[in-house]
Amino acid sequence: MKLSSKAVGARTVAVAALLASVATPTFAGSFYLQEQSARGAGRAYSGEAADRGVGSLWWNPAAIARSGRELYVGAHGLLLESTVTNAGSSITYPGGTTVPVRGQDLNFDPIESGIVPNFAFAMPVGDRFAVGVSVAAPYNFTTKYSPTSFARYDALTSELRSANVGLTGAMQVTDWLDVGVGVDVQYVKAKLTSALPNLSPLLADGHNSLEGDGIDYGWNVGAQVHKGPWDFGLSYRSAIEHEVDGDVAITGLLGPLAGANVTTDGAASFNTPWFASASVRYAVNDKLTLNAQVNRIGWSEFDAIRVAYGTGGDTIVQDYKDVTTGAVGFDYVANERVTVRGGVAYDPTPTQDGERTARIPDADRWLVSGGLSIKATPSVTVDTALTYIAFDDSEISSNRTFYPGTAAATTSQLRGTAEGGGVAASVGVRWAF
Repeated sequence: MKLSSKAVGARTVAVAALLASVATPTFAGSFYLQEQSARGAGRAYSGEAADRGVGSLWWNPAAIARSGRELYVGAHGLLLESTVTNAGSSITYPGGTTVPVRGQDLNFDPIESGIVPNFAFAMPVGDRFAVGVSVAAPYNFTTKYSPTSFARYDALTSELRSANVGLTGAMQVTDWLDVGVGVDVQYVKAKLTSALPNLSPLLADGHNSLEGDGIDYGWNVGAQVHKGPWDFGLSYRSAIEHEVDGDVAITGLLGPLAGANVTTDGAASFNTPWFASASVRYAVNDKLTLNAQVNRIGWSEFDAIRVAYGTGGDTIVQDYKDVTTGAVGFDYVANERVTVRGGVAYDPTPTQDGERTARIPDADRWLVSGGLSIKATPSVTVDTALTYIAFDDSEISSNRTFYPGTAAATTSQLRGTAEGGGVAASVGVRWAF
């Protein structure tokens, strides 16, 4: 096979490899983690936008208007199990020859477990104002497949790490209305790797990787109404436009493609979703409070990934959809020291059938939670929670063309199934002083 120097130039194939890396990145459906409060976890996050205190600061900046001076530190351990299975994946080489993708057909636990920390602090300023600061990790995800997995041309390693520092101001407008506003400084770091096919199934695979990071900014606003036994909350958290700058490395390409092995700079831009939340809490009596919350998540902001490389670039359409999540739960004061919580939530996937990949094999999920809050001292409360996460089975389906526009164009057809579930254990400490 004879290829022109232009067709196999480092720039052309490096661009193709970069696009292959980010076409289904870790910045995909269900990479958001709502584990931002151990108290909230106990009731499946069903009353957060309407509740008071730093334990609800992530969901509503108005939550600290009446909290006094308060510190929260928490952590959530996620223990996940998953199975991704080959369902007829194939690859088409130049000339039209299509063969099955050989390798590991059954992949156990590609979605890795982990720990999610959070911190929040609030203090009053005068009689009507309060300020707060929080540190959260809202976007964290890791999937890893073996080098011989059938999914290797779609994904090997997908890692996303984030840190969100929030600065908040809140005000008691009247004896029943609170408002708040916040600014978010969000850092993200990503690593994406996958295999690259050489021009024959008899040749070993090449490899590519994209690593990068960036800092960008967002905002949030909210309000709460407290009238008798009722608490209402509305909040909005903006989408954030991210640009990740980093390095692209391409190795292991052989024969006519060998000239494309390169290390160079690259960048990818994308949007994280906006969040709108509405919540209500009703105190049935001095012991029992019922909670409900609805969230509208603007995943359609993640419409495309825009790639820049030198003087060139491309736009990869993602076609994510907005989703509505819901949760109901309760708080029951068993005695002056112990509060019992429980809740159920439904969280649909924003990914669309026919466009789901192996990087995050997402699915609709149900959450069932229970928790306890124990007053260790008059000023220190320990929150604990346990959440079971049940994932629906989902189908993985993605077609990808490597080295497009050249005589070496090679297309992989990824087909698979994913199933799994998990448990989240949460613990936090709230200190009022």
